[in-house]
Amino acid sequence: MRKHANISLSALCLSLLIGTATQVSAQECFADYKAKQNNPLRLHYGVAAVNGSCEKANAEKQLPPRLNADGWVLLNVLSVFDTSGLEGRKADAGEFYLRY
Repeated sequence: MRKHANISLSALCLSLLIGTATQVSAQECFADYKAKQNNPLRLHYGVAAVNGSCEKANAEKQLPPRLNADGWVLLNVLSVFDTSGLEGRKADAGEFYLRY
């Protein structure tokens, strides 16, 4: 009976570890950034979703191709954050909120 309890406890621990790993990897990441277009000069502030690690360097790699497709050039990534930082940036980003 004791051996069965140890196996059940091990299975429970394993399922908890897998569940925790899934939650961490499923955490959403976002970046706020500044971009520009030339001729005529236009600037915008935006918020975009970031895939993978939630680091500025990762956002700096992902955003240029998205922005370039519409003629924008990334100037800089200001910060990266989780969903708790989205609402406070929505009004400032306007039409560029989660556009890229």
